Amino acid sequence: MARATIIQPLWLPCLLLLFFATAAVSIPPRRKIPVLSVHAADPKAKNSATNNVPPAVLSEEYQVFYYNQTLDHFNLQPQSYATFPQRYVVSFKHWRGANASAPILVYMGAESTLTVSGTGGFFPDTAARFDALQVYIEHRFYGESVPFVKQEQALENATLRGYFNSAQALEDYAEIIMYIKKVLSAEKSPVIVVGGSYGGMLAAWFRLKYPHVALGALASSAPILYFDSIIPPEGYFTVMTKDFKETSENCYKIINESWSEIDRVAAAKDGLSILSKKFKTCQPLNSTGDLKEYLVDLYSTAAQYDKPLHRIDMVCKGIDSAPKGADILEKIFAGVVSYYGNASCYIHHDQESFFSAETMRGWSWQVCSDLVISMGIDDNATMFQPDPWNLTAFVDYCNYRYGVPPRPHWITTYFGGYDIKEVLRRFGSNIIFSNGLYDPYSSGGVLEDISDSILAVKTREGSHCMDISVPRKDDPEWLVLQRNIEMEIISGWLLKYYQDLLEEDAS
Repeated sequence: MARATIIQPLWLPCLLLLFFATAAVSIPPRRKIPVLSVHAADPKAKNSATNNVPPAVLSEEYQVFYYNQTLDHFNLQPQSYATFPQRYVVSFKHWRGANASAPILVYMGAESTLTVSGTGGFFPDTAARFDALQVYIEHRFYGESVPFVKQEQALENATLRGYFNSAQALEDYAEIIMYIKKVLSAEKSPVIVVGGSYGGMLAAWFRLKYPHVALGALASSAPILYFDSIIPPEGYFTVMTKDFKETSENCYKIINESWSEIDRVAAAKDGLSILSKKFKTCQPLNSTGDLKEYLVDLYSTAAQYDKPLHRIDMVCKGIDSAPKGADILEKIFAGVVSYYGNASCYIHHDQESFFSAETMRGWSWQVCSDLVISMGIDDNATMFQPDPWNLTAFVDYCNYRYGVPPRPHWITTYFGGYDIKEVLRRFGSNIIFSNGLYDPYSSGGVLEDISDSILAVKTREGSHCMDISVPRKDDPEWLVLQRNIEMEIISGWLLKYYQDLLEEDAS
């Protein structure tokens, strides 16, 4: 394992979650799916597209390597044997070494460039506790791990992007982990994989698919049941509605009433111009869809990443404290200002640039190929207008966009999902599914213990991936307790592993 250059370490972002939007009439409509990301930026901070990453600390603690990765793990055609450099980062700081069979912690990179923090945080703290090696692996087609060309070019090549899916990514991780163990003569070092959001799904699936490689998995905020209509499509929006209603009944009612008011104003003469002025848009609105999408994104982000900034409070305080006599839409705009702070204008047409262009390009393909998240609003039980999940329309859009239809049943066929309790109770083990019930994506998570080693660790107040975020001095007791429970579970797995290892050596 040859040493390469040292990168500037950063904290690992864990994915994104906001995708489909309304399009022109001639183009099949696309649906916006809340992005699966571990962190979200402070809405009031400047340069918010990048402020979710703490200041970097240049450190030789983190060493960068590149593995010659196989392009196609599942085909024996000659072109499948082509290789590309896949980036991974290693820290030996806390590792007690191969002679002690000390564990290896592997962070599952997801839909963004791999970044690692040298300033502390959950992952290095966990490594210190278990004397573990830290390994961070970049997901194929992101960052420096794009085969042969730039990502934008790769995604325009129908043949090349066909190698961009979750199954190939898991095999990548397996190859790199096994290579590292061989090079370090650490064949007996147990591996624990960790991920959040989409990375959490990868971690859980990796333990199920590669039990000979990973001893256990911590899957934080992993909505592995949000596929193939296993759960009701409106689960995400039901939880979000509950969050807002619990925060402020008035706030919830105003938001609920605002959609029809937007439609009413838009239907009047110069209605879109009136709405543009009311919401101080940076460009004139092209449709009510622009405004509604912006507001839904705001509410989604506020709920998903509510803690520790109490983002829902930010929105609702603005709505609830609007000037006396303010109409419904003026109150909604007061919530926008309260959330984002004073600005010269709001609602940019290029608002998706809040996330990196590479993430949006990659995520767009992933949810149109194998990660088909069946999300919609099928009833009036939420604070949003009905917008049912329509698989036919979704397939039409993806076919239009990429020339191939998505595979909506791939995840449940390849990884499972239906009857998960009965199935995993029979053969699964050593997985922690952690969730915060304030997170709308918890509706697609595993919230009950499946067995004595496949465990659900949840908190009523927790938000998305909060347990694997950087610890803070003011972390609430319930969050500290959640992390401690997870550490105790992992400690138990390792203790059992070492006991078994001693017995094998003695026999």
